[in-house]
Amino acid sequence: MAVSEQDKQLNPWLQLCLRDGVSISGLRRLLTQFEHPSMILQASARRLGEIVSEAQVNVLTAPVSASLQQRVDKALDWAALPGHRIMTIGDPDYPPLLRHIADPPILLYLKGCTELLSTVGVAVVGSRNATAQGLLHAERFSQAMSEAGVVVISGLALGIDAAAHEGALRGIGGTVAVLGTGIDISYPQRNIALAQRLAESGSGCIVSEYPLGMPPLAANFPRRNRIISGLARAVLVVEAAARSGSLITARMAAEQGRDVLAIPGSIHAPLSKGCHLLIKQGAKLAESIDDILSELGQLPLPNNALAKPHDPSLLPGIDEPLLNFIGFDPIDVDSLSARSAMDAANLHARLLMLELEGLVEALPGGRYRRLQ
Repeated sequence: MAVSEQDKQLNPWLQLCLRDGVSISGLRRLLTQFEHPSMILQASARRLGEIVSEAQVNVLTAPVSASLQQRVDKALDWAALPGHRIMTIGDPDYPPLLRHIADPPILLYLKGCTELLSTVGVAVVGSRNATAQGLLHAERFSQAMSEAGVVVISGLALGIDAAAHEGALRGIGGTVAVLGTGIDISYPQRNIALAQRLAESGSGCIVSEYPLGMPPLAANFPRRNRIISGLARAVLVVEAAARSGSLITARMAAEQGRDVLAIPGSIHAPLSKGCHLLIKQGAKLAESIDDILSELGQLPLPNNALAKPHDPSLLPGIDEPLLNFIGFDPIDVDSLSARSAMDAANLHARLLMLELEGLVEALPGGRYRRLQ
């Protein structure tokens, strides 16, 4: 069977990167000294030994094993499928922002619309155990950015990530999901349908630097986060605890020279602590889509709902007086009854209506707080 031009180009990259026992830092040093991976694979042990350790030289000069060839063939077969691509750091289409971070991925496994990787993007990150308010913010901000032509970048995790992708798919900008597993691994299971829509919509792209079959190891996700921020012009943190992986992403973004923005919340909310900490450290407070677009040098969206507060009187089914009694800080039913002079039975019925409208959130311990 004839070997395609793509296979010829990719084969040495895969043979180099899929060898067990060669460190990423070692590969980068080698690629700065040799023009192409094929030259590394043909180099003498003595020349290689000037750059990497003896153990790595032994790996690089060993014949191609059956196991290695099987992994290379599997990757080439995957890349040949419609909508699939393996992009090398030597490819002219490699995302320019990502290329210039401290440790750019050598290979990118891609599925979907790869042009999104070189379009102006904002990363949206936050808690996996997000509140209803946080999910609403992630979805609405992401939709508004996408409607402005901005690509939304996130990690396809539960919570804020999934809400950001969902919102972005409703606009024209599209969305990019960066994985901490091999691109052929479905993780998390609850987001399989979302991942499929994202890859097949024409408005999404799935990205991984990990080889096919890589499971969701804990160490993969912090490294994955440098790609999320590296692809973006700015990072928006929606909800984050005081010790959170989202704060690691924000730190990486700052180190990469990206703008960091954070949405504030109640001083009593644990998932607002991380955002407030970032704002204290110099992150820009994000109250509206205009705050984000101004960082990107774009004009604000006209008539955008996020650019001004919601007017409860304009929304159907809202009990405005009760909504004002609730406020944005958690309140228990007894205190709310005292504030509103409303009996408990009537109060519970009206709270349920507000919850169904998505205007209040029920919290543990019989407490409620306002979302809009």
